[in-house]
Amino acid sequence: MSPRRVLGQRAIIDRRLLAEAIAALHKAGGEGARPDIVKALRDALDTGRTELARRLSEAPSAGHEVTAGFSFLMDQLLRVIYDHVTTHLYPAAGRTQGERLAILAVGGYGRAEMAPHSDVDVAFITPGKRAPWCEQVIETMLYLLWDLGLKVGHSSRTVADTVRMAKEDLSIRTALLEGRLVWGEQALYEELRSRFWNEVVKGSERQFLTLKLAERDARHKRMGDSRYVVEPNVKEGKGGLRDLQTLYWIGKYVHRVGAAAELVDVGLLTANEYRSFRRAEGFLLAARCHMHLITDRAEDRLTFDLQRAVAERMHFADRPGKSAVERFMQYYFLQVKRVGSLTGVFLSHLDEEFAKKRPRTGFFAGWTQRPRMFKGYTVDGGRLRAPGDDWFRADPVRLIEVFQLAEAEGLEVHPETMRQAGRDAKLIDGKVRRDKRANALFLDLLAGRKDPETALRWMNETGVFGRFVPDFGRVNAQMQFDMYHHYTVDEHTIRAIGLLSQIERGLLQADHPRATREFPKLASRRALYVAVLLHDIAKGRGGDHSVLGADVAHRLCPRFGLDDKETGLVAWLVLQHLLMSRTAQKRDLTDPKTIEDFAGEVQSLERLRNLAILTAVDIRAVGPGTWNSWKGQLLGELYDATQERLRLGHKGHGRKGRVTAKKDAVAQLLGASDHLVNSVGALLGDAYWIAEPEDIIASNLVQYDAAEAIGDALSIHCEVDETRGATRVSVIAADHPGLFYRMAGGIHLAGANIIDARIHTARSGFAVDNFLVQDQNGQPFREEAQMARIDKGIRDALLAQVELVPKLAARPLAHSRAKAFDVAPRVGFDNDASNHFTVIEVTARDRPALLNRLAHALYKANLIVHSAHITAYGEAAADTFYVTDLTASKIKAPERQAEIEAALLAAASDQRQRQLEQA
Repeated sequence: MSPRRVLGQRAIIDRRLLAEAIAALHKAGGEGARPDIVKALRDALDTGRTELARRLSEAPSAGHEVTAGFSFLMDQLLRVIYDHVTTHLYPAAGRTQGERLAILAVGGYGRAEMAPHSDVDVAFITPGKRAPWCEQVIETMLYLLWDLGLKVGHSSRTVADTVRMAKEDLSIRTALLEGRLVWGEQALYEELRSRFWNEVVKGSERQFLTLKLAERDARHKRMGDSRYVVEPNVKEGKGGLRDLQTLYWIGKYVHRVGAAAELVDVGLLTANEYRSFRRAEGFLLAARCHMHLITDRAEDRLTFDLQRAVAERMHFADRPGKSAVERFMQYYFLQVKRVGSLTGVFLSHLDEEFAKKRPRTGFFAGWTQRPRMFKGYTVDGGRLRAPGDDWFRADPVRLIEVFQLAEAEGLEVHPETMRQAGRDAKLIDGKVRRDKRANALFLDLLAGRKDPETALRWMNETGVFGRFVPDFGRVNAQMQFDMYHHYTVDEHTIRAIGLLSQIERGLLQADHPRATREFPKLASRRALYVAVLLHDIAKGRGGDHSVLGADVAHRLCPRFGLDDKETGLVAWLVLQHLLMSRTAQKRDLTDPKTIEDFAGEVQSLERLRNLAILTAVDIRAVGPGTWNSWKGQLLGELYDATQERLRLGHKGHGRKGRVTAKKDAVAQLLGASDHLVNSVGALLGDAYWIAEPEDIIASNLVQYDAAEAIGDALSIHCEVDETRGATRVSVIAADHPGLFYRMAGGIHLAGANIIDARIHTARSGFAVDNFLVQDQNGQPFREEAQMARIDKGIRDALLAQVELVPKLAARPLAHSRAKAFDVAPRVGFDNDASNHFTVIEVTARDRPALLNRLAHALYKANLIVHSAHITAYGEAAADTFYVTDLTASKIKAPERQAEIEAALLAAASDQRQRQLEQA
């Protein structure tokens, strides 16, 4: 395989001039000229790299041209070095048969696809037992390449050794598959090629395919097994360059194609598919070159900070509702998605080829399973196939039907039919979108009883989904530039639909018992499926996507065949799809006003059921680890309290009745120690009894009694709370101003994240404070040593045995690359969310010191914190405080609010962090 022609070659490197300069240096200085020769080679390398970087800057998408240019630069350097070594340093007049050498480029270099800092992979091939002359030449060449600062991957073998090792080692076999002669003995190279194809490849095609696919699957698993990871690896990730190369390797091994374009000639790809192949490859190569040049190293992971920089270099610009980096990543995900669909079609063809060639033996040798017809389609081997090439052209509604039938019957769509659907998706026009049968089929598919997720993903890969629902097409491959959302909007939506289906089928009962129990009670299951489809449909348009999405729902639901009542429900669910998670995670669920306001918005049990299930699948589909037992507990508490409120209205227990009921329940939990309810419990006011759950109250009373018995002025108790998915830290200490911020700092110094905090003062003057904490992975602290560290952190902080501020400032961010994002702090005041407290919500960059600094600012502002609720969203955190002033009143004066806001913004700012780091 010869590399593609490079334009303007002498502007990159002039081999003749360089060779003449080196010859002159050697003639003038002999063996002492080596430093000058290395400098001349390095200058030529630097000049070539600078020229290619300039070309990439001028044509930022020219991936093929620039990588071919870097390969050409390396070819010429190798040729000059070889000629110098064999002419000036080790000349061998009348070389013997053993004194022959061929230099092969292998790997990415062999494909002529070198990024600026790619390894230089070369193979030195000798005829038989290596002659001393060959060893001297190879060694000298390698030292010169290393002196140039190049990372050289090299091997030195005889032809026979190479053939033997290729049979045993898949990586060597792959490297040879795309090896090309750079310089040296052509005849030696041809001998190796002939033996490779005849002795290694012949008869091992199916084995190579199997091994390569297994290697690919292992690589995908290592890289996250999804095309939609937030920081994808351009080279090794799913849908990346290595997947494209794997297609080429397999095609070349099986059909002996010399270039990727020849995959069309052997029928593995169509001309259109090959153009997609080239487009995706060119874009990915260009992005990789930019990444290498920006970092000045071989960087293949498209990290958050690089995403912004590469988007700028590739001239992506901001658009209304969508930033430049989001547009760049959307294009990236479209390309890797296309690679995925190309892979499916390609492998299907090979599978069929091998099936036809497979010899049949034994009793069933003459028997084959006959395909059957089903509603006009052919069903063969569990795959649904269109009967002819013009099947969809004859009736475009069939583009919807084929996926609906596949879902309903539990069949795969044949890759050839997937290819036809992708080709004919453009036939879906306004007439097809308005067609009643088409919409009924789509609704049946969306709310399918078997596996709608997989069928919808196939539909999306062909482009049919986006054509039939253009609003969905707009969010296809759209990412959000943050650390919270793991997937593109379309992938998140399809995953959420899959989770909804699993809940309906009872497959997630352990994690979602309430949703599983309530699902059969829904008045319209299909309305909820449509709501999940549409909940994020308006992202990237500028404005509130919930409000815009509700408008889309009013327009689309009647088209899908939903009645007015269902349409109203879907529109409300889309409008309010964030309400339940925000209320559960950012509000005090023991405050009656929280439940009263939430119930007032929800208004009916039917809406509550739908919203609860939608909220669960929405959170869970964000990405791995976003759903946990703490969120499940919060949503469950909100659901149960709201359900009771909607059923009983104002007839529920009043404040006094609730306290009495809680005391009775705690007494039952305490058993023989139930006297503590009247002794220790009498020291705690009604607010405590209403705010804390029964199990925590029982634990607090026992802890208080034990501390009092031994005269312990500072009692700290840690225990794992499996129900809430956290470790509970209960602290009983003499109350004094600033207690809360000091405890928060001590807990953070121990490496724990506070997710919930409740602060109480007993009539005895002691504080009874309960914290729920997790580790950096959102899991409870379980080890005794971890809990001892929390205990020590709190004691040191309260007894002033540690400098909190500098130690907290020195702790790293929760997410190492969070600095790639702009997180402007925001402060909000709400005096309507509670009857007794002002609710202050602060959103800022998440860092270990955040809660401590905010609590300190509130202490300095003479505010009393009664509870705190902390929610992390990737690089950002939302900290909500229920506060009063020193007279137990709300903060209503605008000038007072402005003063507190300024203090909180300063405490949360990056500027404050820098000041403390430098202090």
